[in-house]
Amino acid sequence: VLSLELNKDRDVERIHGSGINTLDIEPVEGRYMLSGGSDGVIVLYDLENLSRKPSYTCKALFSVGRSHPDVHRFSVETVQWYPHDTGMFTSSSFDKTLKIWDTNTLQPADIFQFEGTVYSHHMSPVATKHCLIAVGTKSPKVQLCDLKSGSSSHILQGHRQAVLAVSWSPRHEYVLATGSADGKVKLWDVRRASGCLSTLDQHNGENSKASSETANTAHNGRVNGLCYTSDGLHLLTIGTDDRMRLWNSSTGQNTLVNYGKVCNESRKGLKFAVSCGCNPEFAFVPYGSTIAVYTVFTGELITMLRGHYSTVNCCVLQPHFQELYSGSKDCNILAWIPAPREPVPDDISEKSLPQQHLNPAYEDAWSSSDDEG
Repeated sequence: VLSLELNKDRDVERIHGSGINTLDIEPVEGRYMLSGGSDGVIVLYDLENLSRKPSYTCKALFSVGRSHPDVHRFSVETVQWYPHDTGMFTSSSFDKTLKIWDTNTLQPADIFQFEGTVYSHHMSPVATKHCLIAVGTKSPKVQLCDLKSGSSSHILQGHRQAVLAVSWSPRHEYVLATGSADGKVKLWDVRRASGCLSTLDQHNGENSKASSETANTAHNGRVNGLCYTSDGLHLLTIGTDDRMRLWNSSTGQNTLVNYGKVCNESRKGLKFAVSCGCNPEFAFVPYGSTIAVYTVFTGELITMLRGHYSTVNCCVLQPHFQELYSGSKDCNILAWIPAPREPVPDDISEKSLPQQHLNPAYEDAWSSSDDEG
């Protein structure tokens, strides 16, 4: 991950004629990727190198284009694969709908209609006992759509403004995190009548003597991005106060990791990603026309990935190969692939290598007593 670079040998076929808002790679094989554009178009790509040549283009297998009878009328804000197989995917849009698609026929199997713009939706990656899709819309009520019954009767009430981001815990199938334009992040247990487990407080309760308005806010601005760490023990949130915060998801404590200024001018949801199976773990965050890479637990800015010509809206990780894909307003999807390292000959010990190649994220914080003596 530390050697991610814009891949010179891999292109993603350019299909979108407008900005790309959302990407998702299916978790089963990690082979197929969906993208959603601000003109309503959805494209499905095969990431596998079928040509067996070193340089290749990831081909678009098909798309739901402007001429498709069921195409979204406005911007597609979220696409997500059904977590358990590639036969189905979901998309939601500013046209106030959430569509459940049959991948083989490219026809909607179901369409959920909402009163307001849909900013975000999410299906649990781990649920076995429910088929609920959480949906964040212009309304402060969080909607839960049941794939089995086709109803969207379940509602979680508590936010005061639009819900810009929703994310199920990858650890507990009934726990949902939501982020809103009201500056609040709420954790819910969807089995509970009251629903809300906690409202995250950036001051960890110490500011409660201050005005009640600022009490229990996660950010001093709109919360427009949420991402759990892969083990579900922590939750990263991002807000238009140019801050990213890391929370202990079981206690709700703000861990107070400082990431510095994380520029975020997005008027809607921002899709960012967290590494999986790395030590340390990294966060990949759209930052203007670049992608900032941070260490999750120390807040260090490791690098900025430069290559897009315009605002980056989303990025997604392919964990099997530690590859990153990003989508931008410039209509391009870029592939960031770890650069192959030169192998170190066996007879050279690690100690004698020049030290400047060691990324600070890899350096041990402890020193052995031998060195001090």
